[in-house]
Amino acid sequence: MTSHQNHPGVEPAEDHAQQGEDLAALLERLLGARPDKTQKDLATESGVRYPTLNAWINRTRGTSRIDHEVLRSLVEVFRGWGVEVTPKEMFEAAGRPVPGPVGDEREARLLKIYRALPEGKQRDVVKYAEAMQAVSRVQ
Repeated sequence: MTSHQNHPGVEPAEDHAQQGEDLAALLERLLGARPDKTQKDLATESGVRYPTLNAWINRTRGTSRIDHEVLRSLVEVFRGWGVEVTPKEMFEAAGRPVPGPVGDEREARLLKIYRALPEGKQRDVVKYAEAMQAVSRVQ
């Protein structure tokens, strides 16, 4: 985003990738539905650090790299408070693609972790997974 200070008279370009509310606006609206709850309550219950959440709401920190689990956690907290919001709304507001089925997302996450491990640890993961599979067949 272009800064007004660095380029006087030049307006920052709009982000056309997002439609509707951005994450800051969505979080403000959802928090507004529960006046008895604060940003600090949301941060505590969702597991997001308060300074991070506050930066998202104040638009001083980008949202394009927020982990899927964090966005899902925010949705769960709001739903627990009786505030209606869908994962799709939260992901779109954060400028993130809406993930497919949770199983696909979990598999992709596991593969990413596996690939980051050294070869010896990868073998350990395979042995552990095989052992878990054998145990689950017995039960």
